[in-house]
Amino acid sequence: MHCGGLTALLLCEMVLGVKYIIILLLIFSALVVSAVERPNIVILFTDDQGTMDANCYGSKDLITPNIDKLAATGVRFTQAYAHTVCCPARAALLTGRHPQRGGVRHWTQGDMNSTKGINMALEEVTLAEILKPVGYRTALYGKWHLGAHRDFGPKKQGFDEFFGIRDGFIDNYNHYFLHGSGFHDLYEGVKPVKRPGKYFPELMVQRSLKFIMQNKDRPFLLYVPFNIPHYPEQALKRFEEVYKDIGEPARRSYAAIVSTTDHYIGQIVDKLEALGLRENTIIIFMSDNGHSEETGNRIRLDNHRSGYPKGHFYGASGGGSTGKWIGQKGSFLEGGVRVPAIISYPAKLPKGKVRGQIITAMDWFPTVLDLCGVQQLSDSPKLDGHSVLPLIRNAKAKSKNKILHFAWGKKWAVRESDWKLIGSEGNTKVSLRNLADAKPEARDYAKAKPEIVRRLRKLHTDWVNEVSPK
Repeated sequence: MHCGGLTALLLCEMVLGVKYIIILLLIFSALVVSAVERPNIVILFTDDQGTMDANCYGSKDLITPNIDKLAATGVRFTQAYAHTVCCPARAALLTGRHPQRGGVRHWTQGDMNSTKGINMALEEVTLAEILKPVGYRTALYGKWHLGAHRDFGPKKQGFDEFFGIRDGFIDNYNHYFLHGSGFHDLYEGVKPVKRPGKYFPELMVQRSLKFIMQNKDRPFLLYVPFNIPHYPEQALKRFEEVYKDIGEPARRSYAAIVSTTDHYIGQIVDKLEALGLRENTIIIFMSDNGHSEETGNRIRLDNHRSGYPKGHFYGASGGGSTGKWIGQKGSFLEGGVRVPAIISYPAKLPKGKVRGQIITAMDWFPTVLDLCGVQQLSDSPKLDGHSVLPLIRNAKAKSKNKILHFAWGKKWAVRESDWKLIGSEGNTKVSLRNLADAKPEARDYAKAKPEIVRRLRKLHTDWVNEVSPK
């Protein structure tokens, strides 16, 4: 545009001003539209649900219609890995990184009023911290377990709302932690909440439903880390009745708490459907580790703060199922780390498909960003996870997870192809297992395959040097 003379100059400036205003309005409108069109995200993270413990994973005696519905409307993975216990699995899920990078190398601080314990480093960037600045409302209702200190926690890591337990497990009715001397563990943010007699899974899901209703007109991230089927296996009475004819007490107890979990998953999905949000909502379902065999745990102290007497049984049945795999929570055998995992996004992803490629809990972070059209912050830490969208869209696509690393406390494992080396820091003894055997991982090949042991041990050593905080 050519502008000459004072009048023309003023006119030119006015025109250009209007032009810039129009551009800004267009940009703003685009951002608004983009925010509206972005999908909602709901992450359903169950606790201690065994490798095969859903109908869609082959169980013949469990009733899990809501988990099965997610599989029917999405993609189910048969080689999905979380971790062997609660804390590292949650760190991996929320950050897309190996938990060791954020200092989650052992059990995190449990009692908020204690001065001791580990907390996930605030420098770690959670999925909530990425999504919140682009217009997402964020909430966590359930189990945090990444450090209870008041200067850490969900509201310090991008979540607008937090209601739930800051540590690992509680009695579902009195809300006391049952290990050690016990402590009350139910919070709104950092404020203690007393709701004696109220069933915690019901409380957290009701908050989830309210959140969905309140944010139905804007994009949201709802993270629902259940504390069940983790012990104590305090199932809804209706499901105890459903399974009364199962002869094995352990399986009967476990089945009832799994169906209780499934019931509450159904309530959340039903609310999304009732509000017309289901098509544009990404639902990720996964367990944090394999089923628990911690069946001998009892209260060991008199005058326990929960009010339960010495000798009170925590209620862990050990009734989970791993199919042909061996192992359980706390081990690096497949039964400890291979978990059920499903993603369902009816508007954009295939339905009723099964994928056998390797994925990990860390992969959900970049996958969600891909699906939402959101970029990582320029100063965000490096991700270890990989988007699984190529695998979802193409059954023949190759997984980028060529080597799997696990570590917890002193114990560690590394998998390459079908070989898995399991060891412990400070101990030269290792075991070498093969997933391709007729009885997977049952035989130890460490003495017969020293060259493989050396290669995998080096892979582990190199990885430790990379992920250890500098």
